[in-house]
Order: sequence, then structure tokens, then C-alpha cells
Amino acid sequence: MTEVKRIIFIRPGETEWNRQGKQQGWVASPLDVRGVQQAEKLAKVVPSIGVGAIYSSDLVRAKQTAEILARKLGLTPVYDERLRERSVGNWQGLTLNEIRDWYSREYAALQADPDQFRIPGGESRLDVEKRMKTAIVDILATASNETIAIISHTTAIKMCVRMLAGTDVEFNFVTNTSVTTLARTESSTWRVIAVDDTLHLEGLEATAVEEPEDKR
Repeated sequence: MTEVKRIIFIRPGETEWNRQGKQQGWVASPLDVRGVQQAEKLAKVVPSIGVGAIYSSDLVRAKQTAEILARKLGLTPVYDERLRERSVGNWQGLTLNEIRDWYSREYAALQADPDQFRIPGGESRLDVEKRMKTAIVDILATASNETIAIISHTTAIKMCVRMLAGTDVEFNFVTNTSVTTLARTESSTWRVIAVDDTLHLEGLEATAVEEPEDKR
């Protein structure tokens, strides 16, 4: 069976909540008009990347992005709930400023321990990393293409890159439909090739929502 040599992580296109700066988590937010345009622009370049399979979060915004790419590639996406964004629980629908004002004690705890703090009613970053790890292990064990695309979300992508590459990659944002690429080395480890690449957007505005644990 062909070994996966390259993983292309893709964030879904923009939603109305992205533009409003709201934390989405697992909410069923569809792509807005610009989000569809972003995905269509990415679809024009994915054939040149050589993607042979698409794995996607089952959240609406991810599925819509996957479907646009899949039509261009002639592929059928595989949906997996483990590839979802971090569940933000009681913070769903809130802006970062609202979280700071209304959950000041919890926000301070998050800043003190970004990995282990569990959002009220939601997940910690380590919770996300744990489920992403099981998903990636299963995908790599069954995929039969050298290059695969995984459509996931900001925190999930960050945790997965850290887990595979064995290092914290310094990128505060993951922009809508951006491409983050990892390549397998000769020693079967993973190295980061590109982070948050948005060249395909050709000037089309994209949104990157600040995460609660990103310190400013």
C-alpha cells in the first residue's frame, strides 16, 4: 500500500460568524458568499498539489468546503467527527472581548494553562489533540495516496501539527481556506513545509479569528 508522504491541512471557508468574530466551536455555520468564493479559488489550485483523498470534519462549514474541492478533484470526501473544531461550550457565539468581560476568572485560568484548561461545557486543547491523534492514526493506517487533504479547524490543525511535527509552530492564526503542509521525512518523522498559505486567494479578503488562548 502506498505510504502517505504529504498531509495538506485546510481550514474551511469563511462564515458569517467568522466575520463577526464569534467563537464557533461545533455550531452549524454554513459558508457565506465569500467563504464559497475562497473554497472555489482553492479548488482551482488543488489539482496541481496532487491530492488523492480528502478527509474532513463533519461540521457544516467543513463539509461544504470539502464538497467544493471534491467536485474539482473527482473525489468523495470521508467525513470524521474527530476532525471537528474544539468544542467551546458556554463560549459558543461569544467574541473574545465578551469572553474576557463575562468569564474573566476562567479566561485568566486559560491564559495560565492554555493546554489543560477546559472551557466550561467544552474541551481543552489536550482533549482536541487526543481525538485528533486517534483520527490521524486511523487515516494514515488506511489511506492509500501519497498526498491527502484534511479539512479541519484552527485549534484542531494547530494541535495536529504540533503532535506530528513534535514542535510548537508559531502561527497565531489559521486563515480561512489556508493551506498548512507537512511532509514525511526519510526517517518517517514529519516536518512543516508551509503554514497558513493563502496565495490561492489572490487578494480575496479572508478572516482569521483570534483564539482565546492567543496572548496579546
